[in-house]
Amino acid sequence: MSEFAQIPMKLVGPVRLSGPVMEGEYEVPLATYEAPLWPSVNRGARVSMNCEEGIQCTVVDERMTRSVLFEAADASAAFQALEKIKAVFPALQTVVEGTSRFAKLINLNSQIAGNLLFLRFEFTTGDAAGHNMCTQAAEALMNQILELHPELKYGSISGNYCSDKKATAVNGILGRGKYVIAELTIPEKICRRYLKTTPAQLVQLNIRKNLIGTMLAGGLRSANAHFANMLLGFYLATGQDAANIVEGSQGLTMAEVRDGDLYFSVTLPNLIVGTVGNGKGLDFVLENMKRMGLTEDREPGENSRRLACLCAATVLCGELSLLAAQTNSGELMDAHRRIERGQKD
Repeated sequence: MSEFAQIPMKLVGPVRLSGPVMEGEYEVPLATYEAPLWPSVNRGARVSMNCEEGIQCTVVDERMTRSVLFEAADASAAFQALEKIKAVFPALQTVVEGTSRFAKLINLNSQIAGNLLFLRFEFTTGDAAGHNMCTQAAEALMNQILELHPELKYGSISGNYCSDKKATAVNGILGRGKYVIAELTIPEKICRRYLKTTPAQLVQLNIRKNLIGTMLAGGLRSANAHFANMLLGFYLATGQDAANIVEGSQGLTMAEVRDGDLYFSVTLPNLIVGTVGNGKGLDFVLENMKRMGLTEDREPGENSRRLACLCAATVLCGELSLLAAQTNSGELMDAHRRIERGQKD
C-alpha cells in the first residue's frame, strides 16, 4: 500500500509572463515546509503584475543527456573507436528512433581518460523530462556500439559525464534540460513601493552577495541567493524529480540600473522538467497542470517549454523578493518570526 508525505502546498500569483513561448497571467503552485516562501514569491509576482510587459521568458536550448562508459585496451584503441563511432552518427540516430516516438539523438560529446572512453549522448525528449527515455536510448546505442566494436568492453550505462543530480560544470557548458532566462524591468517607483528598496541598493547587494560572496565560497557555475527554494517547491507541486534541483539551482542572478529603473534577470541553464511521465498522473499534479494550462494538446515539447518558463518566472519572483528583503536590516528575520513562529515583534 502506497503512503504519501503531506507537504503544504499553495498557489502563488498571478504572475505576468511574456515572450516567444507564452504570455498571460498565471497562478503557480508551490509545495514547501518553508511558509515564508509563499508570501515572498507572491510579492515578486505582484511586482510582475505592475510592470508593463511582465516577466519575459526565453528558452535558449533544450536537451537531455546520458553518458555511457566503455573500456578499451589502451588510449589509442579508445581514440580509434571514438573516431569510427563519430563517423556513423546518422546510423546512431536511427537506433534511437527505434526506442521511442519522441527521443531524438542530436549530439555526441566524448572524453577519454586513460583506457576509458566516455560518450555523452544528447537527446530531445518531447514533453518528458526524459530520464528513462534517454537511458533506454543509451542502452540501445551501447549495445549497437559493442556489437560493432568488439575491442570495447561494457563499463557502465552511466559514466557520470551526464551529469545527473550533481553539481558539475559540464551541464552548464554543454546543456542538460531546459536553458531558460527570465527577465523583468521594474520602474523605480514600483521597486520602492512593493520591494521597499531602490534599484541601486538591489544591484549593489547582488554584486556583493551573489557574485563576490559566491566566488569566495567557491561556488560552481552559480551566483544566486536561493534558486533551490523555489525550484523544490515547484518541482514537488508539479511531479518532477526533486533531486534535479542540485543542477537546476546552478544559475545566475543579474541586476542593472537602466535609466533609473531596475533590470533583473535569472538564468537557469539546467531546468529538468516535463509535463508527462512518472509522477505526472497524480491527481494533485494533474490539477496543477490544468490550472497552468498545460494539459492542452500542443506540438510535442511545447507544454514542457511552457512549464519551464513558469518555473523560471517563479524563481525570479522569489529571488527578487529575498534580495530586496536583505537590503533592509532586520526584514528577513522579522518575516520568519511572524510567519513561521507567529511572533508579532
